[in-house]
Amino acid sequence: MLKPVKPRGRVVAVLINRDRDSSLASTRLQSVNVSYSGFEGEAHGGLTRKSCSRVKLQYEPGTEIRNTRQISILSEEELRQIASSMEIGHLEPEWIGANLLITGIPELTLLPPSSRLLFSGGVSIVVDMENGPCKFPGEIIDEHFPGCGRRFARAAQHLRGVTGWVECEGVLSVGDEVSLHIPVQPRHPRYTGERKY
Repeated sequence: MLKPVKPRGRVVAVLINRDRDSSLASTRLQSVNVSYSGFEGEAHGGLTRKSCSRVKLQYEPGTEIRNTRQISILSEEELRQIASSMEIGHLEPEWIGANLLITGIPELTLLPPSSRLLFSGGVSIVVDMENGPCKFPGEIIDEHFPGCGRRFARAAQHLRGVTGWVECEGVLSVGDEVSLHIPVQPRHPRYTGERKY
C-alpha cells in the first residue's frame, strides 16, 4: 500500500527545540538520536501530548492524545519560496521552529498523510499532516528583518512543511539521503468534491 517514488532527497539541517515555552526557535545539530518518542531532547517529543488548537474540533483542550506532532519538517525549496514572497533575503529553519530541513522532495507540504520518509541511517518518519502557518515565527523573523514578520503567515500558506511521528528508530544526520514512499489510494470522492451525491 506504499509506493517508493522519485526523486530522492537529502537532509540539510537537523534541529531541536529544548524549551518551546521560552522560544519557538530551534538549534542546529549535526545528528540526533531518534526514538519512538521523537528526537532526543526535543520539546515536542513524547508518545502522547495534550490536545491543542490543531484538534479542537475533536477533543476538549488538554485531552491526552497520541503524539503525531513529534517532528516538524520543512523543505529548503519551499523556505526559499516563502522568503521570496515576503521580499526578504532568506529564512532560516530555526526561526520557524523546524526539526528537519530537507531538499529534493518537490511540494513537500502537499504530501499525503501516511506518506513515509525513509532515511539512509535507518530512521523512518510518517507524515501526519500539513503544518499550518501561525504568527509566532513572525516574532523571530522581526528580529532579523524588522517589520517583515507579519508577512509570514500569508506567505507560508501550503509551504510550511509537514508534521510527523517516528515509525522506525535510529540516528538521523545532516547529509542523510531520504526516500519518499506514498500511499497508493484514490482520493475520497465524497470529501474531495470530485463526485456529486
